[in-house]
Amino acid sequence: MYNGVLDYLPHIKDYKAKRVSSWDRTGGNEDYISIEKGDTVTIAEIKGPAVIKHIWITISCKDVYYLRKILFRMYWDGENKPSVDTPIGDFFGIGHGIAKHFASLPLTMTCDKGFNCYFPMPFNDRAVIEIVNECDVEIEKFYYHIDYEVHRREWNDVGYFHAKWRRELTRACEEKINLTGDDNYLILYAEGRGHYVGCILSIHGLRPGWWGEGDDMIFIDGEKWPPSLHGTGTEDYIGSAWGFNREFYFPLHGFPLKGHEDWTGYHSMYRFHLESPIPFTKSIKVTIEHGHANDRADDISSVAYWYQIEPHIDFAPMLPVEKRIPLPLKSRRDMLEEIIEEIKSAEPHKLKEEPWKYTHYLVTLARDAVKTRGVDAVVRELIEEILLSALKRGDMEAVRRELVNIGSRLLNMLK
Repeated sequence: MYNGVLDYLPHIKDYKAKRVSSWDRTGGNEDYISIEKGDTVTIAEIKGPAVIKHIWITISCKDVYYLRKILFRMYWDGENKPSVDTPIGDFFGIGHGIAKHFASLPLTMTCDKGFNCYFPMPFNDRAVIEIVNECDVEIEKFYYHIDYEVHRREWNDVGYFHAKWRRELTRACEEKINLTGDDNYLILYAEGRGHYVGCILSIHGLRPGWWGEGDDMIFIDGEKWPPSLHGTGTEDYIGSAWGFNREFYFPLHGFPLKGHEDWTGYHSMYRFHLESPIPFTKSIKVTIEHGHANDRADDISSVAYWYQIEPHIDFAPMLPVEKRIPLPLKSRRDMLEEIIEEIKSAEPHKLKEEPWKYTHYLVTLARDAVKTRGVDAVVRELIEEILLSALKRGDMEAVRRELVNIGSRLLNMLK
């Protein structure tokens, strides 16, 4: 009888434990391989029936964006299209080409350098693992361990492990409600039979303001809106509440990378459904809103993890390397200038509906940049004396002028 989580350990195992690694075959200490620019290298080809239980990798490469430019691919039982197809950094749990210490149950970036995966990956005939170097330089040192078990019998009624990266520069929707989910960010679309076990979600906030009002919506077997699983906010899906006030990481949920306090910059989070995977018999569509009713335009990327019976569809063909590079972080001054230009060209109805959103953008950017109460004093004076009066009169051109005036005053404070 099993009474504790480690009670299985005394039971004698009936498999052979093996490893493929980069150990130095000469007996020396050069325990790595080098991979030339543009090369694809097979680091493991394993005969089954077997199950990969642990993957450890560390990399030395001088390309700034090597974690996005190196692709990690896995093929099961002779398939032509990879079941795992993702930039290597994102696969191990954090996006934006960033390595940062965190630990979850299935994935870790230990001490920023040691990348570990504990998802079990069964197969019957053959597993092939590839590394594709799309960096501008060679990968000088690539170390790896792939620990697996060889079993006597073939696996029956098990799914193959899949992981897929996707990226989208989302567009802001003007609708105030979302009753379809059609414009949500797509994390996963799969057809067949299997179960979804989680994702990492990385957001580059391109404008100030909270992007976390987006509800997760998971559609099972072609169901229409509202789906069987409908959430209440991005941070709620990740297991937090009322936003994220710090970085954290736990076995099944975490927010290991937090950007700026105004929610611009790079952020990464994860949620794993290991305690109860989400099954599908025909299809699954995992989505999340980008802001409330998709009112945010940000740079979003993700890795979905799931198991399914083959064959699988490629719902998100891999982007070319130049489209995988993270967008650079913008200065507060650059963002202020962009918002001022947007105000100048905004339609009058948009100014009437969203004057406070623009004011919030301007104030937040300036306050974060200069760290002074003077920003609030300037804005309060201008709003109370001029902007409110123009709004009450319905004079949208005056509203435009005053928003631009506020932005220009704040811009001058950043000089």
